[in-house]
Amino acid sequence: MSSSVGGGGGGGAGGGGGGGGADIASLLDKAKELDQLRKEQDEVVTEINKMHKKILSSPEMVDKQVDATLIRLRALYTRAKELCESEVSASSALVGLLDGLLQSGTSAAQRKKIEVGEQKKKRMKSDTDTTRFSSASMRSQLDQATNLKGEQVAAKVKSDEEKDEWFVVKVIHFDKETKEYEVLDEEPGDDEESAQKKYKLPMSDIIPFPKRGDPSSAPDFGQGRQVLAVYPSTTALYRATVASNRKRKSDDYLLLFDDDEEDGNLPQRAVPFYRVVPLPEGHRQ
Repeated sequence: MSSSVGGGGGGGAGGGGGGGGADIASLLDKAKELDQLRKEQDEVVTEINKMHKKILSSPEMVDKQVDATLIRLRALYTRAKELCESEVSASSALVGLLDGLLQSGTSAAQRKKIEVGEQKKKRMKSDTDTTRFSSASMRSQLDQATNLKGEQVAAKVKSDEEKDEWFVVKVIHFDKETKEYEVLDEEPGDDEESAQKKYKLPMSDIIPFPKRGDPSSAPDFGQGRQVLAVYPSTTALYRATVASNRKRKSDDYLLLFDDDEEDGNLPQRAVPFYRVVPLPEGHRQ
């Protein structure tokens, strides 16, 4: 899973001579996507190497619980393969965009003949449409955030360079002006000075849980998918891997939590569907 792509996929985004600005913007977007893919690859490689070291240092671990260990390792390699394929696709798209920009240089003089007034009209319409869409989308997000008052949600209450800490908290208030939640950690643990602790958090640090009474609206995570889930008998959330597919959306998930070893094994833990959410991008643990 090196950053060098090698030969590969077909033509993607190649494209001829449209507006150079649009092509440059697409080029930069693809470059950012490629950079993010490589960061995710590094994280997966680190996890794979950790598994290898555990197996090499304790070979009996595999013999005692083959399924859990191999499912976890298979999930990591599956994710690594997906990231490599995405990297090839993104790199091919970048090559196509660069080819298009090089070819369009010959028609630059012709593009300059377009009426300035027409360009302004198109730009003004595009800006208006984008602003209208962005405003509607933001209003919808703010309305959803306001409706979470009184609900329990997953919240990233602490974060540093090494790890993120997620807990189950209750939403007290959402401020539409600052776009911040005020939340209450109702069970902070024995080491906290006070019985309960309040936090003010941005929207990006909050993930709503699926509705307990509406399994049909909850996402369905398949075998091998990495998720963020509440560890049994706690209010803390940790990264875990789905051990097997569920028969019904109302069924509990069987999860393998990272670093949750018992005698060298990774036990499968049952977690209700309404306590499992997508793994945030760039999660550190």
